[in-house]
Amino acid sequence: MSSTGGQMWYHRLSHLQSRLQDLLRGRVTHWALQQSNFKSLFPLAIYWHHTASKSLNCVWQQHEDHFELQYANNVMRFDYVWLRDHCRSASCYNSKTHQRSLDTASVDLCIQPKTIHLDETTLFFTWPDGHVTRYDLDWLVKNSYEGQKQKVIQPRILWNAEIYQQAQVPAVDFQTFLETKEGLKNFLQNFLLYGIAFVENVPPTQKHTEKVAERISLIRETIYGRMWFFTSDFSRGDTAYTNLALDRHTDTTYFQEPCGIQVFHCLKHEGTGGRTLLVDGFYAAEQVLQKAPEEFELLSKVPLKHEYIENVGECQNHMIGVGPVLNTYPWNKELYLIRYNNYDRAVINTVPYDVVHRWYTAHRTLTRELRRPENEFWVKLKPGKVLFIDNWRVLHGRESFTGYRQLCGCYLTRDDVLNTARLLGLQA
Repeated sequence: MSSTGGQMWYHRLSHLQSRLQDLLRGRVTHWALQQSNFKSLFPLAIYWHHTASKSLNCVWQQHEDHFELQYANNVMRFDYVWLRDHCRSASCYNSKTHQRSLDTASVDLCIQPKTIHLDETTLFFTWPDGHVTRYDLDWLVKNSYEGQKQKVIQPRILWNAEIYQQAQVPAVDFQTFLETKEGLKNFLQNFLLYGIAFVENVPPTQKHTEKVAERISLIRETIYGRMWFFTSDFSRGDTAYTNLALDRHTDTTYFQEPCGIQVFHCLKHEGTGGRTLLVDGFYAAEQVLQKAPEEFELLSKVPLKHEYIENVGECQNHMIGVGPVLNTYPWNKELYLIRYNNYDRAVINTVPYDVVHRWYTAHRTLTRELRRPENEFWVKLKPGKVLFIDNWRVLHGRESFTGYRQLCGCYLTRDDVLNTARLLGLQA
């Protein structure tokens, strides 16, 4: 190479180095202004766009198939079809009904924005047909996959017996619960955090129990009826209709969608025993996750059948529900449902032999955690005290009893309970 050619490259590289240093110091606000000379040297280089405001600390890059944004300590990536599909302009989204107007199937799957620019905290995407989509930076953070991955859908306090007792979670008075928004909100906040909550001073009748239940949700009618009475008269083909002890379990695992909330009210008990057992299944599952993460993963992946067969008088039922013991959201691995009932688990015939043995090992680990005495919270249900249980989280059981014991209760639709909570400003 001639000395003249070497000097030329030296000056060009020195110039490039100076530009890069300016960029790193924040002196160049839009790298796009410098692209022509840079591209002539390195046509495949990466070009980042910086905001003029250092306080925003916002940087973005336009890739061929996606948009990459660095903002608020997050690195987010958005597909262009996603960006066009979620446009909230008047022609694409009805802000009154909160429903999409845009026909998603009409969006070109190879769509790319013609231009992108930032005005303070709003990004503007101009599409090939001239349509402009506006996105607030904080909205993108909140609704990005990367942002959701770091958040939980439902905040909870995991507990064993000691933790729950030390928390001294108060029951809500019947009248306060029915007549005040504050009483209802306090009840629902406790229920969302702990998975159980109590209403006290309720008249011990089916009518008043029903009234309490309807305060937060529609009652879910099932094969057991709308409101049911619970006695040891063997009137149904279920161990619950006896005076025998019941090990910890969740209900209706044989439903494709297990009932969300269960309500218990002891109307009368003339005898001994019969205490109710409560165990936070999510607390036990968290112990498994910490001690044996591969077993937690297996319990969240292997689908099982649960089955209910009844042939008692006019009650003829055959129900089957399918799902893993632990159910998690795939994007953040948050546990949202535990389906645990050794009474109703059907024949395991959907799992190969080499996996099923590992599943039994994992199931044993979870069962061991669920049966630890320190995780057992025992409560004596008495007339006037209504118990609400999150059947997707908290397992219940009972000790054997003597004498006549009558319980009243029902199942509630989970969606309506969460709807009530959200309308009160709670995260649910």
